[in-house]
Amino acid sequence: MKPEEVNVYREVQKNAEMAIKAIETLSDKVYEDDFALQISRQALKYSDIRNRAMNKLLEAKAETVHPNALSDLMLKSGIHLNTLLNTSTSHLAELMIQGSNRGITEMCKVLNRNPLERSMAVEMAKELMDFEEKNISIMKKYL
Repeated sequence: MKPEEVNVYREVQKNAEMAIKAIETLSDKVYEDDFALQISRQALKYSDIRNRAMNKLLEAKAETVHPNALSDLMLKSGIHLNTLLNTSTSHLAELMIQGSNRGITEMCKVLNRNPLERSMAVEMAKELMDFEEKNISIMKKYL
């Protein structure tokens, strides 16, 4: 596997992992059943994408991304601070949209820094970005 592909798979794994942790942190603050179901579905899809990226890295005997305690703490603290005074579904949806936008931006950066022709890594990255776009559309309904 090319180093560029490893970089893309690692970013896919990291991106999906952050989304899962954000959803886990937010889920305690959700009071609307439909919204809770929606973000649970998203977490399942993120888990699937993360696991596939990790499997590709392991198959290539490349190192997977290890959780960073500091970034986890910053993510969770940011969510808790952002929801301290407002846990409305609209506000939570807005936070989800912001997270998805950040995820898309990071994936674009990695794809631009690691130019690859057609590869499974690029396909998986695009799948994740398409999923993020779809999530943004779904979350807009809750604003």
